[in-house]
Amino acid sequence: MKQLLILCALLLIISSCGTRKKVITTKKGSSVEVNVNVPAVKAPTKPKTPTTPNIATTIPSSTQDYVNRYSTIAMEEMKNYGIPASITLAQGILESGSGKGRLSTKANNHFGIKCHGWKGDKIYHDDDASQECFRKYKDAKYSYRDHSLFLKGRKRYSKLFQLEKDDYKNWAKQLRAAGYATDKKYPQKLISLIERYNLTQYDKMVLGKEYTSIETMPKSNYSITHKVIKGDTLYSLSKKYNLSVNQLKELNKLDSNSLSLGQILNIKL
Repeated sequence: MKQLLILCALLLIISSCGTRKKVITTKKGSSVEVNVNVPAVKAPTKPKTPTTPNIATTIPSSTQDYVNRYSTIAMEEMKNYGIPASITLAQGILESGSGKGRLSTKANNHFGIKCHGWKGDKIYHDDDASQECFRKYKDAKYSYRDHSLFLKGRKRYSKLFQLEKDDYKNWAKQLRAAGYATDKKYPQKLISLIERYNLTQYDKMVLGKEYTSIETMPKSNYSITHKVIKGDTLYSLSKKYNLSVNQLKELNKLDSNSLSLGQILNIKL
């Protein structure tokens, strides 16, 4: 009896702390079920999932940034199709909202070109009517090419190509006269953009002082610059401007592949 009292007292002391766990104790063939407290163990804290950093967008930060990005393409189109680069850039700025409009950001469509039998990807957007069909491009350069083909391939724009390539004022006026836009101020808007951002410099790069063909112009006679934005690398710029990484480094006297935001790089065609 005394031993049983001692055992009960011992069990009361053991049960005073911790988390309970069942243990079986036997005495003379009989079993007694007791609860033994053990310290609780906290579950390890699950590490937080790292948040995905913001990815740099390709939307131009300003109108000048838009010009820096697309001037090379506009000059190439001028060389191939005879449309002043200044006119093409001004139209792109105006119609895409400097690259910030929905059609340009979602579909790389900088000139509001509608489907009209288009077999490629499409996007639907409210324009003259609700949810009209517009062409969607993998790259903005294809939008620029379609713009050139649109003007070059339609008879109503034929008078444009009789104008001098540096006569941006008459090009702007004739575009509206041929029915490109219904806005009466469309020519003035293009002329204002061309003069504000000195877009005629890109016409001169293609034509030269004496309007020499670009194929015969010395390479040293024309060049452009590029302002580095977030996401730019020497490799991506080499692809954009059709130069090698080493050529870019030599042009800019770079010792490494590192670039800094806002850095101005020399680009030669």
